[in-house]
Amino acid sequence: MKQTIQPVYNFNAGPSALPSAVLEKAQQELLNFRGTGMSVMELSHRSAAYEEVHNNAISRLKTLFSIPDHYEVLFLQGGASLQFSMIPMNFLQKGQKAAYVNTGVWAEKAFVEAKLFGAPYEAASSKESNHRFIPNVNDLKFNKDDAYVHITSNNTIYGTQWRDFPNTGDVPLIADMSSDIMSRPIDVSKFALIYAGAQKNLGPSGVTVVIIRKDMIDKANPNLPTMLKYSTHSKNNSLFNTPPTFGIYMLGEVLRWIEEEGGLESLAKQNEEKAQLIYDAIDESNGFYVGHAEPESRSLMNITFKLADQELEKKFLEEAKEAGFVGVNGYRTVGGCRASTYNAVPIEACMALREFMIQFQRNN
Repeated sequence: MKQTIQPVYNFNAGPSALPSAVLEKAQQELLNFRGTGMSVMELSHRSAAYEEVHNNAISRLKTLFSIPDHYEVLFLQGGASLQFSMIPMNFLQKGQKAAYVNTGVWAEKAFVEAKLFGAPYEAASSKESNHRFIPNVNDLKFNKDDAYVHITSNNTIYGTQWRDFPNTGDVPLIADMSSDIMSRPIDVSKFALIYAGAQKNLGPSGVTVVIIRKDMIDKANPNLPTMLKYSTHSKNNSLFNTPPTFGIYMLGEVLRWIEEEGGLESLAKQNEEKAQLIYDAIDESNGFYVGHAEPESRSLMNITFKLADQELEKKFLEEAKEAGFVGVNGYRTVGGCRASTYNAVPIEACMALREFMIQFQRNN
């Protein structure tokens, strides 16, 4: 008997929705990847068939994200959390200072890791407001001799996002872009290093993308374990050891999908439209729904809100789940509600959530 699968609206914060077209293509190629007679998961990472997948993914990323020639694209493992350690290990020498902007849980985790290797300090923080805003770029306080300035471009838990990035001059700017990379065009040349876990906008979990200026690789600490040096992965085209081959294949197919969608300009417009549908439902509710982030700091990727009444909030989440909305509960330590509207979340899902929110308010 054929099982009936109820359609769902996937608003998970990560791992998150993948484009249907990419999943369908992966399904078609799963047992016989392009005439090899094997799954892409079975290919040697030294084979010509896999190297083509690997290099095409790098090339597509460079083109779509307008990455300048003096940058390297690396595919690493360990998630953004390993980068919290790798960055200070490579660039923060003992006694040196680095400026960290604290805009949420993940920014603070990066800051804590840096304390193990040097003398980081907070250049700005939104902690006293429970991270409701992004600090003004003109309010950041950092020193000209700092090793780097670190920011988190989008904050999944609190639903805030940097609209403009600081100009740090000769001080390298480093950004964790795990939850909004490739959601809009940006000027990569403003950054010395960008890193991101793939599982929000780029593919499945298991791949970490690092975009790094070549001069940063040259000046990194050489006295580190082999796998923790960016130079190791740069010299070996991210093939020093066995990479997450299936994840990189999926990443490449997501990038192909972005091309077919019209590139980052097109996606940025779609993302604004999707987020606005839900923000309008919040703003027009006369306080029934209460947004967490201040309007000028609102994220286009993670929309966070609460209901004024806690019992109603519990009922909202229960009924949302029954109606097929997945992942709309807030982060486990914060509570409330959250809709993550990453690139692959279709506008129809956001329209459905908006209508559900409006109808729930009418009924309650």
